[in-house]
Amino acid sequence: MKMKRSFIREILEAIDEETISFAGGLPSENLFPCEDIKTATLKAMENPKIYQYGISNGINELRTQIAQRYTNEGFPTTKDNILITTGSQQAMYILAKYFEGKNITIEEPSYLGAMNIFRLNHLNMQGVKLENDGVNIEAFEKSFKDTKLTYIIPDFQNPSATTYSDEKREEIAKIIKKYDGILIEDSPYGELFFDKKNVSISSKLPKNSFHLGSFSKTLVPSLRIGWIRADEDLLKSLMIIKESIDLHSCGISQYILTEYLKDEQKYEKHLQEIRDDYSKKANFFSEQLNLIMPEFKHEKPRGGMFLYGTFENEIDTFALVHESLKKKVVYVPGNQFYIDKVPNAEIRFNYTHSTFEQIEKGIKLIKSCL
Repeated sequence: MKMKRSFIREILEAIDEETISFAGGLPSENLFPCEDIKTATLKAMENPKIYQYGISNGINELRTQIAQRYTNEGFPTTKDNILITTGSQQAMYILAKYFEGKNITIEEPSYLGAMNIFRLNHLNMQGVKLENDGVNIEAFEKSFKDTKLTYIIPDFQNPSATTYSDEKREEIAKIIKKYDGILIEDSPYGELFFDKKNVSISSKLPKNSFHLGSFSKTLVPSLRIGWIRADEDLLKSLMIIKESIDLHSCGISQYILTEYLKDEQKYEKHLQEIRDDYSKKANFFSEQLNLIMPEFKHEKPRGGMFLYGTFENEIDTFALVHESLKKKVVYVPGNQFYIDKVPNAEIRFNYTHSTFEQIEKGIKLIKSCL
C-alpha cells in the first residue's frame, strides 16, 4: 500500500520564517509557562527515578492527577482507567492497531492525522456528514449499526470547530448503547472553551468508550504526553500494543508534568489565560474575514484553535493554497479532511499561533490571490 505524508506536515516543512501560517494546529508560544516548567523541571531532576525505566501505563502520580480531574468533573475515574501515551497521536495509533481491519464511522470532515492512521491500519472509514451541531443522527445510526465503532471529536472539532449540542451528545450515547458498540472520543481541545465546558459523551458510556486527552494544546506540545481514559479491562487489551511501540512514554516528561500539576490553581490560571487569548484572536479573525473576504462564509468559533468555512462561489482552495504560498501565506484546504480528497471550496484556518497583525495581513494576501 502506497502511503502519502500529511499535507500539513509537508507544508510546515516547506515554509520559512517569513511565511504567515494558518496551517498547523500550533499553540501560541507566547503563552507557554516557561518559568513554571523550568521550576518543575529542576525539582523533578532531583528525583533519581526520573532517569530509570518506568511502567508501561505511566507513572502512578500522573495517572492519579489526570484521573482526579475527570472525577472532579463528574466522571468517576481512577489511575487504573488511565494509560499514558506519547501524545494523543500515539493513542490513536494504538487504538487503530487494536481495531485493525474493521469498519469505522467517522465525521466528514474529520481530523487528517486520524484518517491517515486509520488508512495505515486498514480501517474502512464510513463518513457521516457533520452539521453545525454535530453529526447527522440518522446517517450516524445507519453507519454505526454496521460498524459498531466510531471516532468523533465533539468539542471544537478539528477541522470544522463544530461543537456537539447536548441533544446530539445524548443521541450518540443512546445509539452506541443500543448496538453495544465502541466510541473513540478525541478531546484535545475540550479545555479550550470560551463559554462553558461540555460534558463528554464518554462519561455516559464508561464501559464502551475510549476518551483521548493531551497536554499538547493546553501546556506545551514538546512534552508529548497524552492519555487514554477507558474501562480497566479495555485498557488491558491495549497494553501489548503500547509495550511493542516504546515500552513506556518519556519518563522525564511525565515527572516534569507531575511536578507542574501539583499546583492545580496555577494550571487553572494558565488555562484561563489561554482561553482569553484565543477568544480574542478568534473574534478578530472572524471580524477580518467579514471585512476583507466576505464571500468566505463561516461561523465564529466558540473554542478550540480553528475557524472553518467555505466560499460562496466554486473556488478550488487546494489550487488557491499554492498561489497563496507564493505570497508567503498558507492554510489547509478543506479537501484534505475528506475521505475522497476531492477539491472543494472549504478552508481550515488556525488562528492561535499568529499575531493580530499577521492575521490581518495574511487574509489580505489570500484575498489578493482570488
